[in-house]
Amino acid sequence: MIDYITDFASTLMYTIRDVLPILLLIIFFYLVVLKQPIPHLKKMIIGGVYVVLGLSLFLMGLEKALFPVGKIMASQLSDPAFIGATKAELTNWQSYYWIYIFAALIGFSTTIAEPSLIAVAIKAEEVSGGTIKPWTLRITVAIGVAFALALGTFRIVTGTPLYIYIMVGYVIVIIQTFFAPKKLIALAYDSGGVTTSTVTVPIVAALGLGLSSAVPGRNPAIDGFGLIAFASLFPIITVLGYAQLIKIKTRIIKK
Repeated sequence: MIDYITDFASTLMYTIRDVLPILLLIIFFYLVVLKQPIPHLKKMIIGGVYVVLGLSLFLMGLEKALFPVGKIMASQLSDPAFIGATKAELTNWQSYYWIYIFAALIGFSTTIAEPSLIAVAIKAEEVSGGTIKPWTLRITVAIGVAFALALGTFRIVTGTPLYIYIMVGYVIVIIQTFFAPKKLIALAYDSGGVTTSTVTVPIVAALGLGLSSAVPGRNPAIDGFGLIAFASLFPIITVLGYAQLIKIKTRIIKK
């Protein structure tokens, strides 16, 4: 118990240090640039305390739970005793199908729970007058992340170069951009960015490092990273694809 208290106190101090520049910047602009008193000062102080405490607890949760869980699951699902593979089959990508399934499911579920995506989906519904449904957008993005992580873990297992997937993916995005409705292009690009946030990144990073440590011939420093790039790219493709489907459906209805 004492260790947890000590760790929390240390994390709290680091969080205060990281948040302090933001606080000083806001105070400087209000008092020096705008030359106005800070509005709702009491609420801002209380909210700031909540933010610092929440961030500290979240960072502790990452260290104590999410990082270990992602790494342990990757190593256990790729363990030769679990997958029933011989030494020669450990380099066969087909032996790791449970990893692909787990990566897809964890990508889908963490994206659905991603606070940043929820916020964007709510705002998208507001500005679109209800045309864009929050759940539809979240599920579309989650499907993109699920496919991305399944493909990303396949890349780690096979050891194929990361840049090939990224280059091909962005070529697809560029082509889609020409044909997608202009109003949804910016939203699609933002959807890729907000996906890689507080919930998704820790588990995805731990999954990549754990898998690259478990697969023979893979180096965590070289092969362990890159899943986050996949998770940022493929939601753009799925949202642009969804936008194109809406456009096609609208044309059919008008005819």
